[in-house]
Order: sequence, then structure tokens, then C-alpha cells
Amino acid sequence: MGVGRFVYTPILPLMHAGAGLSAGAGANLATANYIGYLLGALVGILVPALVRSRALLRISLVVLTGTLAAMPATHDTAVWFALRLLAGVTSALIFVIAVSSLLSHLREYPAHLPGWAFGGVGAGIALSGLLVLVLRPVADWRAAWWASAALAAVLAVASWNLRPEARPTTTQATQATQATQAIQANADHAHEATTVTAAAADSSHAPRTHRWFTALFGSYTLEGVGYIIAGTFLVAAIEQSSPGPLGGGAWVLVGLAAVPSSALWARLGRRWSRPDLLLAALVVQAVGIALPALIGGAPAALVSAVLFGATFIGVSTLALATGAHLEFPRSVALLTAGYSVGQILGPLVVAPLLHHGYQQALVLAASVVLVAAVAAAVLRIGFPHHMVVVRATAPVRQPAPTESAADAGSHR
Repeated sequence: MGVGRFVYTPILPLMHAGAGLSAGAGANLATANYIGYLLGALVGILVPALVRSRALLRISLVVLTGTLAAMPATHDTAVWFALRLLAGVTSALIFVIAVSSLLSHLREYPAHLPGWAFGGVGAGIALSGLLVLVLRPVADWRAAWWASAALAAVLAVASWNLRPEARPTTTQATQATQATQAIQANADHAHEATTVTAAAADSSHAPRTHRWFTALFGSYTLEGVGYIIAGTFLVAAIEQSSPGPLGGGAWVLVGLAAVPSSALWARLGRRWSRPDLLLAALVVQAVGIALPALIGGAPAALVSAVLFGATFIGVSTLALATGAHLEFPRSVALLTAGYSVGQILGPLVVAPLLHHGYQQALVLAASVVLVAAVAAAVLRIGFPHHMVVVRATAPVRQPAPTESAADAGSHR
């Protein structure tokens, strides 16, 4: 999924140079992929039985690989749009099924283990970025797409026998599964799904959390806009000011930094409050996005890549866990929808700016993320840290005597 969804970013500059793709058309292709991802995620939420289908997983693996291989077969922008749309749908289905399997089969294991598994998205980014970086001195954009399809095929073979989530046997298990699927629908990925919680058993005594959730929803939606602009155009922006392999190398660093980020932010959440961490992550990300546009040069590009890669998964981790903590009705589904809509809007918002290069787009993205940080700062005011949230599992498992107080505290 990391290859199929994100390889477009390092290939985009090659398509500008070799395929005659305009900046505006490049933004439209990115939007097509994000629309497809939202559609695939909605299918996973509305038809839970599909999440348990091994046949659908295998079909999605084959189709996603096929969309990558088909990109060099045409110069028709409409066909490219359809292929990237289909790649988005299948990427979402693969992610939802894989994460459902992950959470189902690792339910009795330490919470950091699924966090590391989510790092597979970052590994896919790094591998595909490295592949394009190696190929670009000796091949063109067509070869980059074919090579990415070959890489996706290898990874599809490795995941061919993945066991989907087992069918739930109780009503409570079904409810927990649906909540989990909503998190998995996130475009970049519901990276702390193991901490997503059910509503408190006695909701009549729960405090009203509308104002905090409103701030969280606004922050996370704005993050969707800002993050996806950088996630789509970061390589092109770096290469515009520093021609050569620097942009591709930076993208590899993005992936490498993303690999441990889910487990890292989950661990930090045991010691500091999630609103504080969310504010910190957004500020760090905004700085990372702005660096290539405001300073330029190799050091700024590489630092930008590390800061961006280390935070975009972390923001999802923290925002979704915070929404679950607030016990707001359907919080995860609402946050996922807002984030996904933000991703769709991002490339469209900056499309008029791309005629003057990518620097302005990055500045706008950083500004949007800073506004998201302001909303996160509002979220911190009077935040109800004391709320006790019941962890939803299927079946409900009592904490083992060996579980530490720190582990229990991580779910508050």
C-alpha cells in the first residue's frame, strides 16, 4: 500500500520532464488518488463483511499492481486519472483488510507491536523512493512505473496468504470491529487503532465534550489539507530549487522516519497528554514543510524530510486516540471523514499557485498546519484528562496481572 499510493510523489518530477504533465494535471491526478482512497475506505466501513474477505484482498493486490504497470501505457490524462482513482480504492481496501487482520491476531500482544507493523507504510515509501532514485540516472518515467509495479508484485506475493480478521461472534465484537474499521479508513492510516475505545458504559454521566471535539475536528481536517500538499509536492519542490537526486533522497528519508513513528508517538502518549503532543507534532511538521521553501539547500531538505516523516503518522495516532478519549459519538468516523476531505481539497487549493512553482504551495501548506496547531492549542484549554475510557476488545479481556500501570494509563 505504501508503494501503490505514494510512489507517485517521486515519479511526479519525471512525468513533468518526460511525459509533458503540467503542474495542474499533476495536482488533479493526486486528487484522483485521494478520492479513490476515500471511496475504498467508505466501502470498508459500510460493508464490514468485505474486510474479512481474503478474495477481496488478493484481487486488490493484483489490481493495485496492475494500475502501476498500466501508467506508462498511455499519455492520456483521463486514463491516468482513472488509474490513480482505482489505485486509491484498492490501496484503501488493502489497508483496511490488513489492519483488521493485524488487530485481530495481535490482540493479546503488546500495543507497540501493531505500531511497528503500521510502519510498513513508511517502509513502502522508502523502498519506492529508493527505487526511483536509483533508476532516474539511467531510465525515464515509464521505467519508474514498471519498476514500482514489480516491487508491488513482490510485496503482494509476500502478503498473499495474510489471514483476514475472523468473523465476530458477539454483538459487542461487531461494534468493536466497526469502530476499528473506521480508524483503519484513515488516509495515512489509523496508527493507534489498538487504543481506540468504546463509549463509557454509563454515558449519561459523561461530560459534554462538544467544544473540545470541535477544536479537534477542525485541527485534524486542516492537517489533512496541509499534510497532503507536502506529501504530494515535496519532492518536486526540492528538485525545483536543487536539481538532481536530492528530492528523491529526501523522500526516502520521509519513509524511513515514518517507520518507527507510530510506536514512538504511542509511547510518548504514556508520559505526556495527547493534546500537548498533538500541538507539538503539528508545530514540528509545519516547520518541516516550510524549510525547503524558505531556506532551500540540502540540509534544509533533509531536515524537512525527517520532520515530516516523523510526524504525519503521529498526528493521526494522537488525533484519533484523543477523539476516542472524548467519547464523542462516532468520533473516529467523523475525524476520518474530515481528514479525507482535507486530503482531497489540498491539491485543488494549491493548483492555482503551481504556475509559479512549488514553493508557494509549501508555504501555504505550512500555514494551514500552523492553523491546525492553533486549534490544537484551543483543544488543550480545560481538556478533560480525568475521563476514564473503557477499552473495546472482542471479546472483552480483563487486564492481565503483568500489565503495568503505565500501560493502563496509556488508554486514558
